[in-house]
Amino acid sequence: MSWQPEVDELKRLERLAHKMGGAKNVAKHHSKGRYTVRERIDKLLDPDTFHETGALAGKASYDEDGKVKDFQPANFLLGTGKIDGRKVVVGADDFTVRGGASDGAILGKQVYSELMASELQLPMVRLVDGTGGGGSVKSFSDINATYVPVNPAWDHVVNNMGKVPVVAATMGSVAGLGAARVAASHFSIMIEDTSQLFVAGPQVVKHGRGYEVTKEELGGTDVHRSSGAVDNIVQSEEEAFEQIRTFLSYLPKNVWELPPWQSSNDQVDRKDEELISAIPRNRRKPYKIRKILEKIFDHESTFEMGKYYGRGTVTGFARLNSYPVGYLASDPYILAGGLTAESSEKIERFVDLCQTFHLPIVNFVDQPGMVIGVEEERKGTIRKGVRAISAIYQATVPMIEIILRKVFGVGGAGMINGHGLHQRYAWPSGDWGSLPIEGGVQVAYRRELEESENPEQLLKSLMDDMEEIRSPFRTAESFGIEEIIDPRDTRPLLCECVDDAYRLLPQHMGPSSHTMRP
Repeated sequence: MSWQPEVDELKRLERLAHKMGGAKNVAKHHSKGRYTVRERIDKLLDPDTFHETGALAGKASYDEDGKVKDFQPANFLLGTGKIDGRKVVVGADDFTVRGGASDGAILGKQVYSELMASELQLPMVRLVDGTGGGGSVKSFSDINATYVPVNPAWDHVVNNMGKVPVVAATMGSVAGLGAARVAASHFSIMIEDTSQLFVAGPQVVKHGRGYEVTKEELGGTDVHRSSGAVDNIVQSEEEAFEQIRTFLSYLPKNVWELPPWQSSNDQVDRKDEELISAIPRNRRKPYKIRKILEKIFDHESTFEMGKYYGRGTVTGFARLNSYPVGYLASDPYILAGGLTAESSEKIERFVDLCQTFHLPIVNFVDQPGMVIGVEEERKGTIRKGVRAISAIYQATVPMIEIILRKVFGVGGAGMINGHGLHQRYAWPSGDWGSLPIEGGVQVAYRRELEESENPEQLLKSLMDDMEEIRSPFRTAESFGIEEIIDPRDTRPLLCECVDDAYRLLPQHMGPSSHTMRP
């Protein structure tokens, strides 16, 4: 008396489930240059580590003897697996079954995946390829009624943002709740020429707004490259999987663990000679900030997020002496690196991300302040700038400020908590104050310049006098800046600071006092 017949039936049903939407739909999916959901999971995870949950969930038809004669699996796969040896939860849409719409799915599987990530305290990876929401209105006929919508598992979705790393990749055309599942993440990706992301698709837009638009025009990568709805754009599914693995390599599995140490052959005491001349003496001349970052952080350890949104600020992860850190940096090529509405949102979100997962932050500051002008006022830049500064002030993770050049106004002052321990170091190129001297002199001495017989000569004389006063060494005399350092000493100094930071981090473990929002 064995249970072998039941085990054989189990294996048969699993084989049926692995056929997904059938050979015809799979071939159509492949013809568009896309992997199936099972191929995607295999390419993302370490080999032979995927453990599937709920493989038998779906819709079956039976013969006269009560035996399953046909089976359509639910179009949502879930389970656990490993990425670089660390366990994660994966929830992935199967577009070959009803185009990824929830009326072809068993809703409980999606809910269970979020619950699994929450309860097991594991990173959540979503491969989104469909609507994942209410599905077609045909479902109303099935239940013979409509219903008041509820976003499934949204309590877990929101809670997970404050507990475990959440990554979402847009693998195809994604709308409605599917789009919301992409946005409700710490890191999101779109794929060039493959992904579209929108609240509702072209047909709904045509009915609701009265104009026709293609999927690409409505929500392609050209739309979202600078919309802020997603973080990174990649060229292929393989690159998407690589970026997911890279992103997770900087983060702990949950907020109760330290970020992972990863061995580096880079020397702690490395001093790059090019740093001594990296900042031009001409204050109006920009420089390439990313090259400076590469010369300070561990070799080939930088990973940038959100390159095309809020472009005046560069954010990402890197390593110092093998320890993960987050970094902020101004890009002087974009509005001199000043705070726009978009870059303020970017800073707020990134600082909250580092705070959530206890990553020390290195802030490379060349900040002229909030960008001025009518357009910026219409965007409410002051409010968004204040939110960014508040995020910095609320952060309790160790934060280190390297002043490369400008620190002016409210925006510059807000780049570190000015009322805490100042772990800040200035390069000799430092230049700071409540206002840039060039504009401030003309405001402060407006009447004298208007009444002068030679205003140009007077202005030059005033500027010459100010040139000595603005020297960072004058500020250091009154302990207004704690240390001025040789730029070449930046890496060794930061490596020492990060060692101190990681010694203190165990005191920070657990959920942050303010949960990160999407």
